[in-house]
Amino acid sequence: MADGRLAGVVERTHEPIRLDDPDDTRLDDFRDLTTADRRPDRPGGRGFVIAEGTVVVRRLLASRYPLRAVLGVPKRIAELAVDLADVSAPVYETSADTMARVVGFHLNRGVLAVADKAALPSAEEIARQSRTVAVLEGVGDHENLGALFRNAAALGVDGVLLGPRCSDPLYRRSVRVSMGNVLRVPFAQLEPWPAGLELLRGHGFRTAALTPRPGSLSLRELAAGTGGKVALLLGAEGPGLSEEAIAAADVAVRIPMTGDVDSLNVATAAAVAFYELADRG
Repeated sequence: MADGRLAGVVERTHEPIRLDDPDDTRLDDFRDLTTADRRPDRPGGRGFVIAEGTVVVRRLLASRYPLRAVLGVPKRIAELAVDLADVSAPVYETSADTMARVVGFHLNRGVLAVADKAALPSAEEIARQSRTVAVLEGVGDHENLGALFRNAAALGVDGVLLGPRCSDPLYRRSVRVSMGNVLRVPFAQLEPWPAGLELLRGHGFRTAALTPRPGSLSLRELAAGTGGKVALLLGAEGPGLSEEAIAAADVAVRIPMTGDVDSLNVATAAAVAFYELADRG
């Protein structure tokens, strides 16, 4: 028998299930996504990984996170037909109005997927397998965190290590802003802080704290003078890295700027730094 996919026909193991009742219990995984109890990083949160939009849903489907269900309007489900052909989890199809009533807001992207969390790698595993890592302290804004992961994926950063006061990268907004790249870039907690930086030194990393303070080494000098492994420390929007973190790093580095501007948004600064480090010998 000819393969239907070669002829442009997708063979599904099961067809989408049409649901039009917003109170259907089969939609509970998608319900009221704006409420606090949907936050995976809050006590009592259900801990689901939620992907929005066709691009991010595809990345979730290709990830190691166990799929629970997909919900979308017919157009978006059709766009994902090839990707959904072999999934065993239920795929629900509904109207935009019903979807909005379930989710709690109008979803312009028209499709959601929900998955369970998976076991994270250890900081040791990431350090052993990486050449460039980002180490974050206090990055609590979900959109900055998502943008930072997207930059890391685009610019060759092998992993992200999370220090204290960082938000959960798997929260819905971070996953969305990252375009699903939090599902691709490995991350782990780094503890204790900042003594855990010794783990990186033990694997041959030079630890560099990004700070605008005068007297810091310029980022370009760091990139030109370091051919080995680099761990770049990045702090929260506003306060930046703590004094303890800067003191624990091997070197303080800065992005030279003109005029009266003394700092950049943390995700923007990370992108500049990742780009410079990507070109080192």
